[in-house]
Amino acid sequence: MLLDTRRRAAIRLSWTLVIGLFLGGLLTKLSEMFLPDSAARDFLTTSVSAYIGPLSIDLVAVGLTLGPLSVTLNVLTLVGIFIVALIARSWI
Repeated sequence: MLLDTRRRAAIRLSWTLVIGLFLGGLLTKLSEMFLPDSAARDFLTTSVSAYIGPLSIDLVAVGLTLGPLSVTLNVLTLVGIFIVALIARSWI
């Protein structure tokens, strides 16, 4: 029973992060399009990026390359994750 609860919590957390990242990306693009040039726009849209690699797996019959995987975070991305977390917490 405990394992099932942990698994559901991990799935809920991963979906919250994925949907929150998409919502934050949408908020960032909308802010870049509609906000005038100002310090607030610069603060909201300045990003920090992290990249992982490409990862190559070469077997005899099959070759697979994944990547590079990048994550870009800014204030609006964190706001998107927070909004999705609040909605998930109240509905689920």
